[in-house]
Amino acid sequence: MITRTVPSWHQALTNAFRDPGELAQYLQIDPRVFHSKQSPDSGFSMLVPRGFAHRMEKQNPKDPLLLQVIPRIEESHTAPGFCMDPVGDSAATMEPGLLHKYHGRALLIATGACSIHCRYCFRRHFPYPDSNTGGHNISRAIEYLAAHQEVDEVILSGGDPLMLSDSTLQEMICSLEQIGHIKRLRIHSRIPITLPERITPELADILSRSRFQTIVVVHSNHANELDQSVTLATKMLSQQGITLLNQSVLLREVNDSAEALLQLSTRLFSIGVLPYYLHMLDRVQGATHFEVSAKEAMFIHEQLLESLPGYLVPKLVYEKTGAKSKLALSM
Repeated sequence: MITRTVPSWHQALTNAFRDPGELAQYLQIDPRVFHSKQSPDSGFSMLVPRGFAHRMEKQNPKDPLLLQVIPRIEESHTAPGFCMDPVGDSAATMEPGLLHKYHGRALLIATGACSIHCRYCFRRHFPYPDSNTGGHNISRAIEYLAAHQEVDEVILSGGDPLMLSDSTLQEMICSLEQIGHIKRLRIHSRIPITLPERITPELADILSRSRFQTIVVVHSNHANELDQSVTLATKMLSQQGITLLNQSVLLREVNDSAEALLQLSTRLFSIGVLPYYLHMLDRVQGATHFEVSAKEAMFIHEQLLESLPGYLVPKLVYEKTGAKSKLALSM
């Protein structure tokens, strides 16, 4: 009989927290603080790997990691300017799962699956079942990219592209390699932070041995996310010559202070990751309680500029539907 070994990251996902009450009990917090009892048809369920939950401070309902993932009653609040598609993904979709917003680069929705469900996610309402490059859609996306000579960089996004199996990811990269004018492959993933078990020597090898210059943009919002398991994951990637960048989202009560962001930047650099972007919140329906005003954001960013060398200060940016690039927010 052939026995199949379940990868540790699959097992970690199987054991993840999916019930807010169970997570609150683990953290010794009264769940009524968040009014976060969810029904199965809530549309955006909770998902938190236990390794990520382990980095949270017990008995602290204001823990900055917890606030990113725990459903709250505030998600039902509405406000002017908040909508289902805050960054214009629908208008930029050229083929199922392929977005082409900016000159020279295009984005593939590799999968709708994630390792964690961040409550501020700008794609929390995205129609993944019909809008990713799974199945036959990948051939249509490849044909589009081959026909657009100006595209020299492809971004794998999602969901989280590293949720794909090694074999599926390798097949996708091999298909892209056949398009001669593509020079760079950029992978946006929260997995090195939230599910570092997924970063294996086999995966690092797949990402490093293509002909592309490969960039992995991780997503960390707070220094407390960066424990030893994350350090091992990022080192495994950087040792293969993969460029590592970080993007964060400025979030109310999570990292809306110069001190929190200073600690994040210095900790990231110590594990081989360069701060890249600090995003203003994309105004997605259900995330109003996370918003930090532009005035506050610019003040915090100015403090970072005064306190850190330039290479450790992420660019403060926001996304505007129809703009030709991310836009800088400045005084």
